[in-house]
Amino acid sequence: MKSSHYRWIPLAALIVASASCDRGDDHSEAASEETGEAPTNRIDIPATVRSNLGITFAKVERRQVADTLRVPGSFELKPLATHEYRLLVPAQVRFEVDQLQAVEPGTLLFRFQSPQWLELQSRIDLARASYDQASLKSEALEARIEALTRADFKRADLESEATGLRTELARQQAELNAALATATNILNTYGGPEENALSPDDLLTSVDMDGRSVPRYQSIGWIDAKAIEPGIVESLAITDGSFVDETSLVLTTVDPSKIRFRALGLQSDLEKLEKAQSASIVPHQGNGGDLNDSLPAELTLGIDADPSQRTITLFADPLEKRPWARPGVSAFLEVVTSSTGGPVLAIPRSAVAKDGITHVFFRRDPMDPNKAIRVEADLGIDDGRWVEVKSGIGPNDEVVLEGVYELKLASSQSGTSQKGGHFHADGTYHEEH
Repeated sequence: MKSSHYRWIPLAALIVASASCDRGDDHSEAASEETGEAPTNRIDIPATVRSNLGITFAKVERRQVADTLRVPGSFELKPLATHEYRLLVPAQVRFEVDQLQAVEPGTLLFRFQSPQWLELQSRIDLARASYDQASLKSEALEARIEALTRADFKRADLESEATGLRTELARQQAELNAALATATNILNTYGGPEENALSPDDLLTSVDMDGRSVPRYQSIGWIDAKAIEPGIVESLAITDGSFVDETSLVLTTVDPSKIRFRALGLQSDLEKLEKAQSASIVPHQGNGGDLNDSLPAELTLGIDADPSQRTITLFADPLEKRPWARPGVSAFLEVVTSSTGGPVLAIPRSAVAKDGITHVFFRRDPMDPNKAIRVEADLGIDDGRWVEVKSGIGPNDEVVLEGVYELKLASSQSGTSQKGGHFHADGTYHEEH
């Protein structure tokens, strides 16, 4: 009996002795000697202990575990995810949105008022007046020439003057068209994509302004700048109400849905990467996250490789959306290179702990849910998240997930399995004698 006894190592952070345990030791030891029970690899884990130690369980699953290359990386925005809004003319700007505000195509972003727009309005007024004047003179001269023609009286000087007026009329028309085209270009640049593009003739249509009818271009003082792409306002480049020069950046929006995953693979794995069967992105396991959560992705190898680091850039485009898939969030890229060919019994990789030179996991006793059984792991293929277990478990079993490290400390010494025992509610461990 003495040769089968081993001493337990209590949890370093939870060594709290209780007076009642001392009396229990004598009774337990006496009971063991009277019954002659052999030491076991079972540990008592009642509900209070599970709560105090944060012990959780994971079910054994039948899974198709595969040989997988697991590469760390992070999400980033695609180059086309960012959209900048700049000014075509010097102007005073007033914002209608704030940073981190979500916008849709057509959302009013800011308004601006420009001296050049006022000059353009005056230029259109002058061009219209000159054109109208030239048109009237041309019409009058054409009517006079027509009347003289009917009287069989020809005047060469009038014909020459009419030709000059036609040329002037065409020049004034070109000047008006150019001014209107510049105005419509400015307005259409900042209009939403769902709005119909303005034409030069639209600017000449009459609208009501303060009870009087004016051409549309005269009614525009502040120009509205609307969103072209959906996204979130990333930054405001200037101060609200400030006056800035032309081509100045006003604000930037980003579309957080346009992301990709970037990682660095080893050049020695190029052949495997070229023949990859599938790829997925998985989050860091922790905080009670779903072990099965993964994001299928399309793998693309980068063009250039790093000769000094012997790495190559890997890009993965997510095929679905996940709340944790955000720019800057780190995760893992898993590239499947081969598989077991069929489902096998598997447990989460994090449920396995290394104890000396062996690997162990803790199976929940199917006969008593308040006990855990220490099992030396007979492992197979490991994909980084799930590992094949060849023996020691059944398809309906559960294994300890969170808390496996504490159980390992309490049940081992230099890799040697110890005899059974139990935890107290305060987290301290007591071996069976």
